[in-house]
Amino acid sequence: MPASAPRRDTRGIVDPAGLLSRVRFRRHLPAPELRPYLEHYWLIDWDLPEPYTSHVVPHPSVNVVFQRYGPPATGHASAEVAGIGLGLFTHELTGTGRVCGIQFRPGGFRPFAPARPVSTWTGRRVPLTDVFPDATGSPDAVLTPDEDHARVAALDAFLLAHGPAPDPAADHAMELVELARSDRTIRRAAQLAAASGLSARSLQRLFADRVGVGPKWVILRYRIHEALERAEAAGTTGTPDWAALAAELGYSDQAHLVRDFTTTIGMPPTAYARGPSVP
Repeated sequence: MPASAPRRDTRGIVDPAGLLSRVRFRRHLPAPELRPYLEHYWLIDWDLPEPYTSHVVPHPSVNVVFQRYGPPATGHASAEVAGIGLGLFTHELTGTGRVCGIQFRPGGFRPFAPARPVSTWTGRRVPLTDVFPDATGSPDAVLTPDEDHARVAALDAFLLAHGPAPDPAADHAMELVELARSDRTIRRAAQLAAASGLSARSLQRLFADRVGVGPKWVILRYRIHEALERAEAAGTTGTPDWAALAAELGYSDQAHLVRDFTTTIGMPPTAYARGPSVP
């Protein structure tokens, strides 16, 4: 079901208070006919007196990113397709800049780029024209307007020029990922396969082709997002019961949760809860 408003949570952002105090971050919905395929557009502008390094645990989503680093008159502008990031995304922001991004729903990118499996782009950031060869225009059409509505209109125009092409398999993949995200009883790929009516092998193939990563990875990533949000909230609500949270998220024990969290974020959840910062 397409959203009627963009998400307001900060899931995936490490130290969201630190980032949002330094940049102007907004989300906007696309044109109605694009909403079944997109999470939202995301816009960021900054003008920093000193560098700031941001850290994000990526969602299982492909993004198209239009970006300019530096002043409007002299800054470098580019556009790229960012496949699903497998690890922590770290990026230093300096001076002034602007980013206009398109976050697709997991499974929603393939109807706009049907030539290759979505797994082709996983873990990669490639020039926009590598995926959309006819997108030869300057990214300035998206990046130049100061008004958000004009940037949104430019993003709509770009996407509507490239689809979406009907793709029932992509529709099915989007439904299954949403089930994995929203149904807390789905803790393993085998459970998702049972709910989908597909064999484990067919489910893996569907996710590789239409989502870009396997169902086990998607389930794990959503669990890490939940644990990160709980750890972030611990500063105001008190230390969570990590053993109970591990059980709630489907981990075999607390140690397994701590290990996955530490591998992804770079520190254990108890240390993050005391004050999020990533080395």
